[in-house]
Amino acid sequence: MYLPKSLAAIAALLVSMAAAPAWAADPFTVRDIRLEGLQRVEPGTVFSTLGIKAGDNYSDERGSAAIRALFELGLFKDVRIDTDGNVLVVIVEERPTVADIDFVGTKEFEKSALQKALREIGLAEGRPFDKALADRAEQELKRQYVSRSLYNAEVVTTVTPLERNRVNLTFTVVEGESARIKSVRVVGNKAFSESTLLDLFDQDSGGWLDWYTKSNQYARSKLAADQETLRSYYLTRGYLEFRIDSTQVAISPDRQSLDLTLNITEGEKFAVAGVRLEGNYFGREDEFKTLVAVRPGAPYNGEDVAATTKAFTDYFGTFGYAFARVKAEPEIDRTSNRVTMVLKAEPARRVYVRRLNIGGNARTRDEVIRREFRQFEGAWYDGNKIKLSRDRVDRLGYFTEVNVETTEVPGSNDQIDLTVNVAEKPTGSLQLGAGYSSTDKISLTFGITQENVFGSGNYLGLQVNTSSYNRTISLTATDPYFTKDGISRTLNVFHTTTRPYYEADGNYKLASDGGSVRFGLPVGELDTVFLGIGVERYSFTPGTNGSYTLVDGSYVYTGTPQAYLDYFKCTGTAPSVVCTGSNVVGIPATVGWSRDDRDSALVPTTGRLQRANLEVGVGSALRYLKTDYQYQQYFALSKQYTLAINGQLGYAKALGGSTFPIFKNFYAGGLGSIRGFEQNSLGPVDAVTGGSLGGTRKAIFNMEFSTPFPGAGNDRSLRLYSFFDAGNVFADRTASMTDAQWKAQNRIRASAGLGISWISPLGPLRLAYAVPLAYQKADTANGIAADRTQRFQFQIGTSF
Repeated sequence: MYLPKSLAAIAALLVSMAAAPAWAADPFTVRDIRLEGLQRVEPGTVFSTLGIKAGDNYSDERGSAAIRALFELGLFKDVRIDTDGNVLVVIVEERPTVADIDFVGTKEFEKSALQKALREIGLAEGRPFDKALADRAEQELKRQYVSRSLYNAEVVTTVTPLERNRVNLTFTVVEGESARIKSVRVVGNKAFSESTLLDLFDQDSGGWLDWYTKSNQYARSKLAADQETLRSYYLTRGYLEFRIDSTQVAISPDRQSLDLTLNITEGEKFAVAGVRLEGNYFGREDEFKTLVAVRPGAPYNGEDVAATTKAFTDYFGTFGYAFARVKAEPEIDRTSNRVTMVLKAEPARRVYVRRLNIGGNARTRDEVIRREFRQFEGAWYDGNKIKLSRDRVDRLGYFTEVNVETTEVPGSNDQIDLTVNVAEKPTGSLQLGAGYSSTDKISLTFGITQENVFGSGNYLGLQVNTSSYNRTISLTATDPYFTKDGISRTLNVFHTTTRPYYEADGNYKLASDGGSVRFGLPVGELDTVFLGIGVERYSFTPGTNGSYTLVDGSYVYTGTPQAYLDYFKCTGTAPSVVCTGSNVVGIPATVGWSRDDRDSALVPTTGRLQRANLEVGVGSALRYLKTDYQYQQYFALSKQYTLAINGQLGYAKALGGSTFPIFKNFYAGGLGSIRGFEQNSLGPVDAVTGGSLGGTRKAIFNMEFSTPFPGAGNDRSLRLYSFFDAGNVFADRTASMTDAQWKAQNRIRASAGLGISWISPLGPLRLAYAVPLAYQKADTANGIAADRTQRFQFQIGTSF
């Protein structure tokens, strides 16, 4: 029979009472103590708990106390004390030890999550087995399933005895079907319609995508989050006294469905009469007033009040007052429905940080997190630096959660410890892309990256493109802290074989090999300046299947675009074309700048991203300048809707009287540029082959409006978006170009369409169906080729 630990004292008393006649004796002096029945428990544990040692006087009362103390250890299911002359004999029967815990039939939870839940109630491998604890484990497992709406889950415990007084525990689970939300109601609303309020909730009665979103699966945590969303909605619209009176969850008799009802009281709508500061502000009232987000005359807004108190607390933190308290107390005038906000400040005491602790990083090294911190150990507490440090760690992209906790140091009134708790996420990603055209057929791109190699914070990436016209392999490695001051270093090596034109009968190619090194210098907390230099070698092989043809009084080679033949100084006739400049070596030097303050790299809703880059060919035959600038801005129109705009500008020219290298031209078209057109197909084209030549100037504009995917509720991992793209690439007018060709080349291309954005297990997946709005049709009379359109495109790991 197993006795629960909580009944140890009663059991000990009963045992001592039952056994008393057997060993009751007159007090005597203990000469020695002998232990019997021990298997795994250390003898020292028994001796230290017994409370009796050799040389002590023994009595029945001391024996009973010793039995109770041993039972309270929770290690024994039976304890007896006997005597052998003046020797005290302690006889114990140990509880079996748990050798292994297994789960059968669990699909909803990972086994590690269930093991953690049982460990928290005291049941784990290597610990003593307690039947009462096993019963608690069954109830805990059922509770875990109830939290996932699996009300019919059944748990059966099987105990298998093993040698050496051990047992295996097997929990067999029949999960059953999860209870689905049949309906959600809000009762008591007057100012807003029920449908408006229900649109705020992440839980609903489901739709045709509920198999993916699981929005109709009830969970207490989700309900609590929806209640806070509802409360926030009213408090930000002047309803200061709004409250949720009750929440009713009615489960059907078969426990397969439930109805949710929220009973609310809206109260009156209030406007702000004014704001008043009270308390100790160290004579800096004017500085604190600039932080007030509450505006007199406007409707009461709970978010503005919370933002103000937080701003005050953070500002106190910049002076070292980590425990400053700021309370917002409303003075309500019910006759006019106006409220005066009184902000009372208690700075408390100034403290400094003793130690910075890191937790939750099983893979990432401590130093990767520590080097992002701007709050140093031994320095005065600075709230701004701590927030900045937390944001810097979050922007690494290695963690799903980053939290900073403040703990007072025991015995000190001016020291605190900071603990950074992180939750790691997989940092490797796979990128796949595909496109289809009549000439290139199916082209694939492949990339594999690891942003946190071996937990070091370093980046390693491999990119491969299998297109018939643009085959690439590139390897990139980045050390973000090449120096302890935060200067990054990026190494890149690549090999490409390019046939950037779409006529296959020329079989020409441009091969390039090279490498580069680039350093990133942090300037401030959001800005980074990049400096780099590289070496590139270009090798051109003209086509062998073409011939020279008389065009407009001049002979041109039909197997290779004339622009390439001119640049690489090619003469002769196929197949004996000779290019005296077919091998070119370049040394590009780059200077760049970036600033990124978006709230998320994967699903941004606010903030902006800016990039600028200048590339100059130096110290070689390639003398040129090439610069480009990108600007992205995100606007959160509401919780469901986001507007995003993107703009790119590029400009390039030759230096020192040389010819601009044609292979450095800008290209446009396709995903990441102007959707609805084949990749890199826009801009000037070769008069004979019809292949795209690119241009020395680029202008692109994109706009996206993102909405919830129908049936997916507020799930941000699956979104529907509409878009409008416009732009083109441009080049200087050549002498042989007619007015009609010039106008066609410089006309802006545009497209619009719909797309789906999904944060898939392989990375961000974007599908787009575009309809070209402004495009070039074929004009044979003027020698103008039609644009190559491509309405359906998709890619994993791209933006815009």
